Amino acid sequence: MANAPAAATEPDVARTCEDLATRALDASRSLNDAETGSRTVALERVADRLIEAADEIIAANATDLATGRDLGLSAAMLDRLTLDGPRIEKMAASVRQIAAQVDPVGQVIEGYVRPNGLRIEKVRVPIGVVLIIYESRPNVTSDAAALCIKSGNSVILRGGKESFASNTRIARAVADGIAEASLPRDCVQLVPTTDRAAVGHLLKMVDRIDVAIPRGGESLIRAVVEQAHIPVIKHYTGNCHVYVDAHADDEMAREICVNAKTQRPGVCNAAETILIHREAAERGLLARICADLAAAGCEIRGDASTRSAFSGAAAATEEDWSAEYLDLRIAVGVVDDLDAAVAHINRYGSRHTDAIVTRRIEAADAFVQRVDSANVFVNCSTRFSDGGEYGLGAEIGISTDKLHARGPMGAADLTTYKWVARGDGQVRT
Repeated sequence: MANAPAAATEPDVARTCEDLATRALDASRSLNDAETGSRTVALERVADRLIEAADEIIAANATDLATGRDLGLSAAMLDRLTLDGPRIEKMAASVRQIAAQVDPVGQVIEGYVRPNGLRIEKVRVPIGVVLIIYESRPNVTSDAAALCIKSGNSVILRGGKESFASNTRIARAVADGIAEASLPRDCVQLVPTTDRAAVGHLLKMVDRIDVAIPRGGESLIRAVVEQAHIPVIKHYTGNCHVYVDAHADDEMAREICVNAKTQRPGVCNAAETILIHREAAERGLLARICADLAAAGCEIRGDASTRSAFSGAAAATEEDWSAEYLDLRIAVGVVDDLDAAVAHINRYGSRHTDAIVTRRIEAADAFVQRVDSANVFVNCSTRFSDGGEYGLGAEIGISTDKLHARGPMGAADLTTYKWVARGDGQVRT
């Protein structure tokens, strides 16, 4: 399979995007009329087709990996891109988990009866047409498709050029499964060109596309925001923190810090900064955590206190405190108290995921209340900030916005609502 389609002219790209969006809009209206059962069946069929196509998907992925190596992608990026048998099985399992969830469409968020007898309901409904723009991870293709189908939305998928062959084969498996359930194939469409102009065209289609959700590096997301005429749900950098309190259990703190950084360093919920209370640092915990991280292959960039306790640390710069490394590299600093830790996180963090390790409930409660992040954890790794780990089956992204949705977004977060009033002849006087 070729890694990318033949180059298209600008008018061709524009016409392709117009056609995609028009068909997506038509499909969303048909999908809105579909029964819950047909959407559930469709997702079961999608999972089956993914397993059946595993060998072809892996072959397509090999093409992408070869191209990625030629392009000089980092080890972390290549890891994100890689598909094998177990990862495809996990993709299919995620689709099945989404299929098994309660259908969010039609749920009554709240309801009440007014004094005049009107029955008022606030009801979940699909957003309509969703545009997903993403990089590297081809599993996003099946995750996003499944979440959109579950929530009654049609979706236009625009993956990166580095994963084009993988995405194309996965999207075909998804479309085959959807068609088997008699749903319109056009409710899931992959943009058939890697031409960047396509994104610009799609982001301006306010009459056909309801929302854009970019997943990728900060430069991608900022570019989408700058071009978009449609609403954008953003997921900026994952500069995640672990704060080790004075009252932390030392062994727990060591295990959480190492896991949060090294279990999979190239993802957005990996820890990028560790802050340690001065009392914990002075009892030797700082040196032990740094030694653990170094033994796991991690480069440490620290403040003066960190470098004094651990000679292997390099000097941290101002940029290190706000960096999303996505690699085996971490910033480590010592703070005088919880107030200083919270102030540091709220200044340098990206409002993604931040954790405290402590045995003191007052410190945990204060941290949860005062840290301004979409996900705030107590005594567990930041790596649990994930739709699958939250029981959502998968996620469309982890929003660092505050409006509409925040944190890992599941099927329910891909709905909006309408107000429904039912009466028996009331008129307003």
